[in-house]
Amino acid sequence: MGSPVIHFEVIGKDAARLQEFYGQLFGWKINTDNPTNYGIVETGGEGGIGGGIGASPDGGNGHVTFYVAVDDPRAALAKAEGLGGRTIMGPEEIPGGPTIALFTDPEGHVIGLVKGM
Repeated sequence: MGSPVIHFEVIGKDAARLQEFYGQLFGWKINTDNPTNYGIVETGGEGGIGGGIGASPDGGNGHVTFYVAVDDPRAALAKAEGLGGRTIMGPEEIPGGPTIALFTDPEGHVIGLVKGM
């Protein structure tokens, strides 16, 4: 069985500006009512996936990525590394949420892994 893409993410230096930009551009509803002001995106489109828009934790340039559901993020990271990727975060358990991890593909694109979402 394949692993579905279940979430997208836009991370950058100015979360509020990005949230406003994408909300106005695509008519997305973005809810930032949480302790981190991470914008949970409802696209409103049938068959589409939800996402998030937030600030880069380290103040860096950020990234645009998608998250793939996996049963074992640690094993998926090991497989990605074996295929030429590089782990950049995790796995980390989000309080009250899923376990996530990030890796780069051989060309440096950031891809997310998630379990329990």
